[in-house]
Amino acid sequence: MKPCSRNRKQLAWLAVGALDAAKARDLRAHVQTCEACRRYLAELSTLTKNLAGMEVKSNVQTSESFHHRVVRRLRVKSAPFIWKTAMAQLSGRLPNWRIALPATAAVCLALLLLVKQPAIRSPKPPTTSIAPSALAAKPDLPPTFANYQMVANQSLEKFDELLSKQGNRNLPASRTYAASRMEE
Repeated sequence: MKPCSRNRKQLAWLAVGALDAAKARDLRAHVQTCEACRRYLAELSTLTKNLAGMEVKSNVQTSESFHHRVVRRLRVKSAPFIWKTAMAQLSGRLPNWRIALPATAAVCLALLLLVKQPAIRSPKPPTTSIAPSALAAKPDLPPTFANYQMVANQSLEKFDELLSKQGNRNLPASRTYAASRMEE
């Protein structure tokens, strides 16, 4: 027979005498009516008496590093992992996985379809285009997105040429800053 799950911890506290009087009184009343809890309390009481009667040998010496390792491991064991805590909280709030899994898949599919749909665009007003001769006349365009887009709209070969020219040109020397010190 197993004791009542909600009373296990309190029965252990009662066996070592660490339960307050009101809770102890209520728990003793429950033990009078529940055979499994009564047996569990009797086992814990016997164990507590046997442990209390044992002689403790104090000649064992441990190093300070041993104590540090024990404390570190206790902290790691007692600190719950974030993902375990989050999953425990979510598991109580989420519906059955047989419902949640298809619903999640449907939502993901709907989002994917919305993202993949081409955007409905209003007609653009006519823009003035620069003739290719104007581009040839001004080979050193400033490196801006607008200029890159304009050249790429005319032809990809010209865009490649422009990027190659700008990548190969020599830039003027500039100050170099280091994280450790600042040059002046």
